[in-house]
Amino acid sequence: MKKLLFLSLALGVVQGVAAQTGTVPEQPLGFEEYDPVSTLKVEEHVVRKAKFPFIDVHNHQMRMADQDVNHLVAQMDSMNMAVMVNLSGRGWYQEWNEGTAHLKGSLDNVKKNNQAKRLTVFTNLQFKGFGEPNWTANAVKQLEEDVKMGAKGLKIYKSLGFSGIRDDKGKRVKVNDPRLDPVWAKCGQLGIPVLIHTADVPSFWDPLDRYNERWLELKTHPNRKRDANDPAPFEDLIGEQHDVFRKHPNTTFVNAHMGWYANDLRKLDSLMQVFPNMYVEIGAVIAELGRQPRSGKKFFDKWQDRILFGKDSWVPAEYTTYFRVLETEDEYFPYHKKYHAFWRMYGLGLSDDVLKKVYYKNALKIIPGLDKSQFPN
Repeated sequence: MKKLLFLSLALGVVQGVAAQTGTVPEQPLGFEEYDPVSTLKVEEHVVRKAKFPFIDVHNHQMRMADQDVNHLVAQMDSMNMAVMVNLSGRGWYQEWNEGTAHLKGSLDNVKKNNQAKRLTVFTNLQFKGFGEPNWTANAVKQLEEDVKMGAKGLKIYKSLGFSGIRDDKGKRVKVNDPRLDPVWAKCGQLGIPVLIHTADVPSFWDPLDRYNERWLELKTHPNRKRDANDPAPFEDLIGEQHDVFRKHPNTTFVNAHMGWYANDLRKLDSLMQVFPNMYVEIGAVIAELGRQPRSGKKFFDKWQDRILFGKDSWVPAEYTTYFRVLETEDEYFPYHKKYHAFWRMYGLGLSDDVLKKVYYKNALKIIPGLDKSQFPN
């Protein structure tokens, strides 16, 4: 009864205002709609082209076997990208023969157009039939053949560890499944890096409420939300990954997306100390770095020899955010996707020496066979 009385009174107030002004009062904006234009007046340095030639170690070109790679290289030139690493050499194929054909087609297309020094390809594992007696031996053999064919590394998609990859008995394949140990060991023997993506943003496992920093992303992309044990807690998945690093010290691992600890650089610092064979790349986490410029710069200065440039999604216009965060000392500028970061960015202002390592020197150190002639000393 009291609730009905309150609603009647509220309606009466609205009608009264409308009668006096001829308009209905504007309703409050939702968080999704609120997008104010900053009135702050500070120096701006919008960087469209990187200061030094750079290597993007985290890119996906799913149709490189038949795409116009010359057009792709022209786009790279516009931002001073010297080398792109296509991590999707085998695409999403589940049969070894289909994946091999796609990888060979990609490598042949690159060579045919004389772009081998600009475009590098990593191979992938095919998990169909995992757990069958010959799977591990076949995977190791195929990895050797892929490297002979021209693949420069191995990319592990985040599907490993999630419930999408199951063994022959229907069980989730853990990241540290011992049946994969010969694969990691073979990468070390071949001298190729493993770029591995495990789990997702930790907030995806948290309750979807007003305290979740990723609320807008999860509202607009509900398929990204995970229950507490879907398929395992975040800490369990990351623990499985770290176990692999620990068991294979002679293999170089590149932890995609800074291992999802770009928002906790003290934790990431401890991991860098524990795992000397672990590098990190900055794909899709530049927003985390851009909101902590002082801590971020200290981290880059300390670990300058093990941080790589990566972007992930191929949207050329978005690279300017990365260049601006890394190269300038700009203040309070927007990220390119509100649902990823509703906060503003600040530049780290990295030194030239650190920039060169992040942009190309560290990648040249761990990815075999790259053409070094296109980079300054």
